Amino acid sequence: MVKVTELGYMGLNVTNMAAWEQFATQVVGMELHDAGEGDRKYLRLDDWHHRFVLHNSNEDDMAYIGWRVPGPDELEEMAAQLEAARVPYRFASTAECEERHVLGLLKLTDPGGNPTEIFYGPEVMTFRPFHPGRPMFGRFVTGDQGLGHCILRQNDVKAAYDFYTKVLGMRGSVEYKLRAPDGSVTMPTFMHCNDRQHSIAFLGGPSPKRINHLMLEYTDLNDLGVAYHAVRERKLPVAIDIGKHSNDQAVTFYCGNPSGWLSEIGWGARSAPSQQEYYSADIWGHAVEASGFGMDLDMVAHEEESAARASAA
Repeated sequence: MVKVTELGYMGLNVTNMAAWEQFATQVVGMELHDAGEGDRKYLRLDDWHHRFVLHNSNEDDMAYIGWRVPGPDELEEMAAQLEAARVPYRFASTAECEERHVLGLLKLTDPGGNPTEIFYGPEVMTFRPFHPGRPMFGRFVTGDQGLGHCILRQNDVKAAYDFYTKVLGMRGSVEYKLRAPDGSVTMPTFMHCNDRQHSIAFLGGPSPKRINHLMLEYTDLNDLGVAYHAVRERKLPVAIDIGKHSNDQAVTFYCGNPSGWLSEIGWGARSAPSQQEYYSADIWGHAVEASGFGMDLDMVAHEEESAARASAA
């Protein structure tokens, strides 16, 4: 079975290009690459031609997501797996491949209706070193781990799980059991395709946008601090304050971006463990601060656990 190897790129439909340029470069530190195409601009995290495409649009949402396979043989094998699973797809034209700056490409949708692309051979611009949009102490974590991770809309969690595991070859796991004040339990599903702790996840249930959040990771803690203070200085909405996850053990925070969904910015994630385990709370922090972004989950300890920590101290 051929497997996707990384989350390679993403297209974003945006209504306010200027606001996105400022947020991506001055807050997060991405490099803006304007190729003079008018209707789109590119964002770089490393020496790839791009990791994100900003498309001028009348909506603010994810336009498409791109998953990588090693080469042309694997792309053919993936097409056969899609055929066997009765997932409609098509091979992209030469012009479409050139638009994405890849050598080969399949186009399809996942069970949640998210436009999905499977590609090989991205353009890597080793002649043009990555130049961050603001001074950075380190770089973004990319390479074999891909660009980051995201949560996408999936109404049918079982169908999504089967697609990402049985068709795209990922490994799935449930890593949190989060109990709400009303007693209900939320169990998000995480998918793994390389050493990154997870590359995609889904919560289930309706969502106004295809994408809930996208996480980017720095190699240096100082860059996380700079981004956090830039968000606070600009008074951007912070949906979940800074804290440390239990599953990937990354220090992160979640802020609203110019499109009204969430950007998670982090540092220090561990690699994906080889065996599954689950958690009922985060290590510290991650208090919910601003509602309305689809992440109104209490990621901090339950009342009983908070009391136990207090008594132990």
